[in-house]
Amino acid sequence: MIQHFNFKPLFENNLLPGWAISFYYKQQLYKAEYKKDGKIVWIGEKPLDNDLATVEKMIHELMLFHVYD
Repeated sequence: MIQHFNFKPLFENNLLPGWAISFYYKQQLYKAEYKKDGKIVWIGEKPLDNDLATVEKMIHELMLFHVYD
């Protein structure tokens, strides 16, 4: 489960898409950029391969809820 999910626009003009995201998963801090097409660009370490699909699905759901509502 993702905890302490944060996001903020990458650009001062909030109309330009792109967000910096950060969150904890399994007590590990992760950072990434969420692009307008839904692509996730990891900054530093990314979740393990066997967790990656699950984490990315949770991120997409959170972004849909918070940004695209």
